Amino acid sequence: MPAQPLLPTTLLRQARHQLLEFGACPPDLLGARLAQSWQRSLSAGLPPIGQASPAGRLPERSLQQLRAQNHGLIRHSVPVMEYLFTQVRHSHHMVILADSQGVLMHTLGDLDFLSQAERVALACGASWHESQRGTNAIGTALAEVDGVEVHGAEHYLECHSFLTCAAAPIVSASGELLGVLDISGHQGQRHPHTLGLVATAARMIENSLLLSGYQQQTVLQLHPQPEGLGGIAQGLLALSDSSGCLLGANRTALQWLGLPASALGGRPWQECFATPWAQVHRHGRQHSAEPLRLQTSHGQWLYAQVQWPRHVPAVLPTGKVAHSGTYTAATATPEIDAFTRLDTGDLRWRSAADKARRVAAKSIPLLVLGESGVGKELFAQAAHAASPRRAGPFVAINCAALPEHLIEAELFGYAPGAFTGARKQGSPGRLRQAHGGTLFLDEIGDMPLPLQARLLRVLQERQVTPLGCGEPAAVDFWLICATHQALRDAVEQGRFRNDLYYRINGLSVQLPALRERSDFQALTHSLLAELDGPPDVYLDPCLMQALSRYHWPGNLRQYSNMLRTAIALLEPGERCISWTHLPDDLWPQMQAPAVCTPPNTPADTPIASSSATSWQTLSCQALAQALEQHQGNISAAARQLGISRQTVYRRLRAV
Repeated sequence: MPAQPLLPTTLLRQARHQLLEFGACPPDLLGARLAQSWQRSLSAGLPPIGQASPAGRLPERSLQQLRAQNHGLIRHSVPVMEYLFTQVRHSHHMVILADSQGVLMHTLGDLDFLSQAERVALACGASWHESQRGTNAIGTALAEVDGVEVHGAEHYLECHSFLTCAAAPIVSASGELLGVLDISGHQGQRHPHTLGLVATAARMIENSLLLSGYQQQTVLQLHPQPEGLGGIAQGLLALSDSSGCLLGANRTALQWLGLPASALGGRPWQECFATPWAQVHRHGRQHSAEPLRLQTSHGQWLYAQVQWPRHVPAVLPTGKVAHSGTYTAATATPEIDAFTRLDTGDLRWRSAADKARRVAAKSIPLLVLGESGVGKELFAQAAHAASPRRAGPFVAINCAALPEHLIEAELFGYAPGAFTGARKQGSPGRLRQAHGGTLFLDEIGDMPLPLQARLLRVLQERQVTPLGCGEPAAVDFWLICATHQALRDAVEQGRFRNDLYYRINGLSVQLPALRERSDFQALTHSLLAELDGPPDVYLDPCLMQALSRYHWPGNLRQYSNMLRTAIALLEPGERCISWTHLPDDLWPQMQAPAVCTPPNTPADTPIASSSATSWQTLSCQALAQALEQHQGNISAAARQLGISRQTVYRRLRAV
């Protein structure tokens, strides 16, 4: 989207004078859009000259309620805002998200170029609706439902002429105006591509919201070129998978189809496309990797890829299945595909999920490989929930956690009085508890050799003979095993039976380590959304970059625990997780000076000379530099470091 041509200051002054004198502003002076906005601002009773009325802000409680109402919008916007902020962070700009009424809900950026009153006006809870603030990018973008740039004296209120702003609306797949994304800065820092940047970012948010909101419907990706599928510029259509009726669309798809947003809501397929829906339906069910070529009713050719819904129960809630415990999946609420809920974009993980999904229907034994902490048990739970056995129990056993003298009784069960200390009523054993469902053997590589022989016989005969009992019992379960060991090496070394290895390895999938994943940022936001923290909590972009480069020896388990701890260390009202919220033992391991300097610290500032320097030392040095730079101003130092004043006071008391 090209930047709008700048109007001379003298012309703007003349237009403002004419507006005050005659109550009207000729469009030939300002252009139609700006003239109409100024006229609306005058009709709202706003005087264009003089001081603006004090900025009214929502009380904190009302702001929290507003954020809760817009939780989905905020959750999908924050990752994009963080990316935008990395583009403008050194140029005195702010990235702002406002709701459909112009109330600021989330901001990122440096406020040092603003006075105290101006900072209040651009703080969360303040309204920039056109009726309250006159012509401005946020309010006018909402009024026009289009991308808008307002520079300097183009603002209706003369007191806002120090700003340059570019904003784009965020529209839902059903055409509802959800909010607006804005970049604001000092008018001397205007860049001609800011409007295009923010408009592209708004489209990214819209696409993310559509893909998230229509996971139980068929989604069609569209583009005139096959290489464009999957990119930001693609069109997206949400369809009824039975008839192909249009349920939702992004603005790109509507433009290609020549439809207004009001035309959605069950519009028949045949009114939009010349290609029969049956052909698309057939292509989607084949899960073909090749795009399909479609013709619109206007004769335009588009390439399409079908994302087909999978109506199966969701993944079992984390923590519901304990090692050596059971969970009856019949109590789970049927939702979207369990693997889809876990998928945050990594292609290796997605490939493993696609393979597991295909063998689930045939109960082919699945072997899940990966380092400790990569989420093998969570993957197994998703496989069970995506299988025809989802109504049966999911029984998980950690072969490395059970004492060797008890594991046989635990697995195979025992008759009453079979041995000293046995229960009077006996025990059915975990294998029989898994009957009709899924048996998950974690760390199968640690199973003792004698027990491997008994397990092999059960898998071959599909019968279990409890200890102290001569009567075998039939068992039927899907077997999923997992290990962090190289089982092939264990077979060659005689630590694992060759015949058992081939019995459990119907299909093996390798889950990537966290350091190898390409979806670190999306995965982070997914984890933050699951943890018990503020609805719009986010990571400082510099910290996000450093964390993405860390090797994470404990993988997802370690990273999730770190995020949970960081959230617990947030002060009341804080939402940005920064370097100060890292556990003390993690900082030296990350070798922070070599990875990324703490937020808002100049790159050439010598924070520390050794990666082994303790976090306390680094923290004190960063705080001292910030206080010196701001001549002892606690509030300014806290803003630079991205922490609260209470945290600064606490650090000073600890020195």
